[in-house]
Amino acid sequence: MAERYLVVDRLKLSHEGLFNADEIHALISSFFYEKGYDWYEKMNQAINTPSGRQIRMTLEPWKNITDYYKLIVSIKINIADLKDVEIKSNQTTLKTGQGTLRLIFDGYVLSDRKHKWSRKPLYWFMSIIFEKYFFRQHYARAEKWLKHDVEELHQKIKTYLNSFTHAYGR
Repeated sequence: MAERYLVVDRLKLSHEGLFNADEIHALISSFFYEKGYDWYEKMNQAINTPSGRQIRMTLEPWKNITDYYKLIVSIKINIADLKDVEIKSNQTTLKTGQGTLRLIFDGYVLSDRKHKWSRKPLYWFMSIIFEKYFFRQHYARAEKWLKHDVEELHQKIKTYLNSFTHAYGR
């Protein structure tokens, strides 16, 4: 069985105020496209309520880095009470959204992504030994790569939200 190692554990980002949900989704998808990840949208739900739209998404982009290791980033997006608002700034009107945004990032390194080493007990045991003693640097490189990508995306989203707030905030 392939082992799934948790590297980034529940890195959170919250924002309450003005933001554009479509631009955040585009920012995330373009980031992973530029980094060479394959896109997988596990869940996408939207509900209209009297207090505003409620949106829940789970994104799981992944990337094969070797024949043995695979990187998986899980992003849970919860948007609560999203309402459309218009902002007047310098004689122009901007249509955007106002609500509460919560993001949770998890990062995993998946070993034996093709399940070649988990078919027989002896192979499984050998894979554990190889990972522990021979592939340690490969795993460390995969872990470092994953942490860097998740932290870079986290910082890009934070920068976007801060610039949006400073440019159009109240």
